[in-house]
Amino acid sequence: MHYAINWDLDSIFEGGSHSGALAARLEELSQQIKNYQKAIEAWDVTQTTPEVIATILQKEEICSNGFSQCGSFIGALLSSDVNDQKAKLLMGELSAKSPVFQSAHTLFAKKLTEISETDWNTMTTSETLQDVAFRLNEMRRDGLELLSEAEENIIHTLALDGLNAWSEHYDTIVATIAIPFTDKNGNEQTLSAGQAFNKMTGDPDASVRATLFAAWEKAWSEKAPLLADTLNHLDGFRISTQRLHGVEDFLKEPLEYNRLSRKTLDTMWQTIAKNKQPIMDFLTRKAQLFGKEKMEWQDQDAPIILGNMQERTYSFDEAAEFIIKHFKDFSPKMADFAQSAFEKSWIEAEDRPGKRPGGYCTELPETKESRIFMTYSNSVNEVATLAHELGHAFHSSVMWDLPSVNQEYAMNVAETASTFAELIVADATLKEAQTPEEKINLLDTKMQNAIAMFMNIHARFIFETNFYTARQKGLVSEEQITNLMLEAQKESYLDQLGSYHPHFWAAKLHFFIDDVPFYNFPYTFGYLFSMGIYAYAADKGTSFEDDYIALLRDTASMTTEELAQKHLQVDLTKPDFWQAGIDRVLEDVHEFMELTNDYI
Repeated sequence: MHYAINWDLDSIFEGGSHSGALAARLEELSQQIKNYQKAIEAWDVTQTTPEVIATILQKEEICSNGFSQCGSFIGALLSSDVNDQKAKLLMGELSAKSPVFQSAHTLFAKKLTEISETDWNTMTTSETLQDVAFRLNEMRRDGLELLSEAEENIIHTLALDGLNAWSEHYDTIVATIAIPFTDKNGNEQTLSAGQAFNKMTGDPDASVRATLFAAWEKAWSEKAPLLADTLNHLDGFRISTQRLHGVEDFLKEPLEYNRLSRKTLDTMWQTIAKNKQPIMDFLTRKAQLFGKEKMEWQDQDAPIILGNMQERTYSFDEAAEFIIKHFKDFSPKMADFAQSAFEKSWIEAEDRPGKRPGGYCTELPETKESRIFMTYSNSVNEVATLAHELGHAFHSSVMWDLPSVNQEYAMNVAETASTFAELIVADATLKEAQTPEEKINLLDTKMQNAIAMFMNIHARFIFETNFYTARQKGLVSEEQITNLMLEAQKESYLDQLGSYHPHFWAAKLHFFIDDVPFYNFPYTFGYLFSMGIYAYAADKGTSFEDDYIALLRDTASMTTEELAQKHLQVDLTKPDFWQAGIDRVLEDVHEFMELTNDYI
């Protein structure tokens, strides 16, 4: 079957950034925000009933869904064409509506704190509110920490030209990145950041990777002064806001957002740290297969091609069929959903200039749909990425019937469904390997994810921890930021690489996202949590599908520790669970080392 490689956005709002339907929806959203605000202002807390709170929540849901629908659409326009100036203006128009909405929500949360404990317990256990009690308790907790309504409104307003603006400024800078490249036939071309990254990490020719990596580092180093200002002011705004709320611990917000305890996070990283040497042995062995003594940064994701092996490639259509087929082994509902996403053209996959780098899945709550963005390049890695993003979309799809506050799952559990989907594809490709050389290639492809989670993302976590610590004392120089990144990489990789990526901080979008700080550890959490679910699926057999969907539906209605205890019967604050997931990775490492003994 043939599937489109460009997504359908016209079914959301026809006409792109000049859409009349979008303009009308933005205007309607302004009125809905006013209605929400008026309802909260008119609310007499002394006369509160569960029905009153439920009505306000319904109005909030309408506004929240409107923001998501419009924001996802405009964001999609900007991703697929970084030079769409009209879309940038539309994003600014949408963002300008946020302070009024946030101000109303602030007042709502503060009014929740005025309800007596006795009345609160009565209402949240009522039939009307019991399903959203967990989220209401979170709102009430947050309300206790808020400043006055006027002060919070000032912060949200200033964020438009502060936090949000600096994040958007990063996108503006990235749009100017151009990487020169001359192919083996002498043809000169200019690659976008997304195109250059794919080729730099995936080209089978080591000289191409090395040349592109040098050009990549140079390109980002030239933009580093601008990006250092951007990072300083973006995170400086965050730190100032935290201090205004009496918060000195910069991990408080990301931990609360991810509904995760510090003890769980520390246990995860400590367990990973104890198991790093075998991972480094793997990377060193891979470097030896490339004829090098130590692993070079740009070679980590490069394919291993031994003997006469031809690396397997998948056209977009072949990737779609492969994913659908193997999803079905675990969950027919996942397979049906994936097929529907391909048939409805929810995926932007074309490899062309003008697209932003990376990939993502974004939600459209008003139409109960998703859209997936990536730059597909026929490799096994890209098949895994495609499965990953479809996992995100499936997660959302099983929650559309829940109250919107119960759909607001955090990033750490969001990465669970995506990584689980990726594991399905990785193991499926391994099982189809025909020769030892092909199996080595595919084991390496599977291991790339583990290495990213245990090494690269740990380096990001170390870097951000040290950067925030330094930024709390004042501005951090470009040179210092680069050194912090280099030191973090050396610590995470046990100082055993042959080369590093000092300007990784500049090239990585995740450091510049204005949503939740520390946009890194949730990936590692989700990866290992999905390992536990994958093992659970193997034990449960055909009954897994319903259990899995039940877990996904609970991801925004309890803490992560409670979720794991309820659905997997495990304690995340103990190292046993994390070690069990890591042991599965080490099994792949052991097999890889045995298979490659004869090739060095």
